[in-house]
Amino acid sequence: MLVLLLVFIAALAFGGWGLWQLFSPTSGDPRAQIAALRRENANLRDDAEQLQQRVATLTRSDQISRDANRDLQGAIADRDEEVAGLRADVAFYERLVGATAQRHGLSVHALRMQQQNGPAWHFTGTLTQNLNRGAISEGVLTLSIEGTREGKLQKLAWTDLRQQSAAPGVVYSFKYFQQVEGDVFLPAGVTPAKVTVRLQPRSGAAIEQSFTWAEALRGQTVAE
Repeated sequence: MLVLLLVFIAALAFGGWGLWQLFSPTSGDPRAQIAALRRENANLRDDAEQLQQRVATLTRSDQISRDANRDLQGAIADRDEEVAGLRADVAFYERLVGATAQRHGLSVHALRMQQQNGPAWHFTGTLTQNLNRGAISEGVLTLSIEGTREGKLQKLAWTDLRQQSAAPGVVYSFKYFQQVEGDVFLPAGVTPAKVTVRLQPRSGAAIEQSFTWAEALRGQTVAE
């Protein structure tokens, strides 16, 4: 009986040890290792998401910086262009009305041609005079264009360019200078070579000044 009791106790002890080995969270337990790996994997996912968020934030910040720098460069370029234009205006006024300005009568200081839709062209003529200070220059402006079409010389009068048989000229009236604008129409197939501005004062002889087509496209002045 004593032997059987000892055997029964040993069996209980062995069974308890087996259950403890099976369910205890030891380093050798596969389930514990799986749980630890799952926790580590979750931590790695969290770290990866944080890294991705940081990369996205840095990328966005870099793009914002690039956009801001591009806008700043554009603003600087615009300001430089504005300053250059103002300096050119000051130089123009000095030549026209300054104490050392040379006196000259009515003239076309500059002409610019800009293409619009289809055959339409917009012109801007800068008229000046400082010979008679205080006097008002009045009259009308017209254009004529010379070029070629199919190898033949073509001369287009104001009425041709305006597509009206009795087209009136553009009126001007100024003391020192004025920009006069209007539109003309080039017939299809015409290659322009020269444009002539004709000023007909209210009193006195007409004045004509010619510009090559390339000069007119650049808006070049007579002094350039």
